Order: sequence, then structure tokens, then C-alpha cells
Amino acid sequence: DGKIYDAYVIYPKNHTNEANFVEYFVYQIMPEILENKCGYKLCIYGRDIYPGEDTVSAIEKRMQSSRRLIILLTHQLINCKEYTYDQHIALYNALIQNDTRVILLEMERIGTYGKLQESLRFIIKQQGTIKWKEQHTVHPQSPNSKFWKQVRYHMPLTLKLS
Repeated sequence: DGKIYDAYVIYPKNHTNEANFVEYFVYQIMPEILENKCGYKLCIYGRDIYPGEDTVSAIEKRMQSSRRLIILLTHQLINCKEYTYDQHIALYNALIQNDTRVILLEMERIGTYGKLQESLRFIIKQQGTIKWKEQHTVHPQSPNSKFWKQVRYHMPLTLKLS
């Protein structure tokens, strides 16, 4: 299909205590489980978009080269008054162009979804979210946990090279 990545990861990028866990999850846990143990290729802002690249066009190219979009839902993401460029492009691709499937990971208990932008509420109503219930530990979680099994269910099939 000409895609390079299995998923483009969107997460809040502010530096708060909450973001420290989210960044640890994005840069350590997700690659350990999804890339190293399950064979997926993720595109993570800050790791796969290089300094000096035009950020806007790099984000668009990486998203167009991805089979899925993974959005980490946190209070920080929900309460942010202005949405990041990658969120705008992701939701446009998912809803308007209808060419990319979205996987929503609820990283903390959100409660009601009333504060979310309408497009995210629509996606949640259509497919729901995958809730992170496991407590953060020093050791990466097992790829066989309920959470990772649900994530893998929504990911594209991987081609096993023999």
C-alpha cells in the first residue's frame, strides 16, 4: 500500500508530571511492545521527525505514510485550548478524507467526553477508546495484557518475514 509506518502517534507535548509519564509511555513502552515485540513500525514526533525538517510538511508526510493514527487522550490534551497541528491533520484525514483509521488510547480516566472537540467525540461514539488501566511500572507491560491485545486488534496486520 506504499505506507512506511503502521501508526503515527499523537500525544500531548507539554512538560508536566502527567506528560512525563505520557512521554515515557510514547518513547519507551510503546516502542518496546509494539515495535520490538510485535513487529510494528511507529512514527513518533520528536523521534522520527528530524531537527531542521519543515515540521508541518514532515507531519503531513508521516501521517500520509501511516496506516493508523494513535491518539493518546489525557486531561492535558482535552483541556488544551488550541489543538496541535498534528491533531488537526489527523482528524481531517480520519473524518473528511476517511482514509486513516484512528486508535484512541485513554491514558487516564477522562470521565465525560463533553470537553473534547466534536470530531473526537464522534470517533469515540463510533468505536470507543482503549483504556490504560495498568499502573506505570519500571518494567514494560506484557504484550499479552488485555490493553496491548486490544491495541494490536486495531493495528494493521504485520507481515512476518521468514
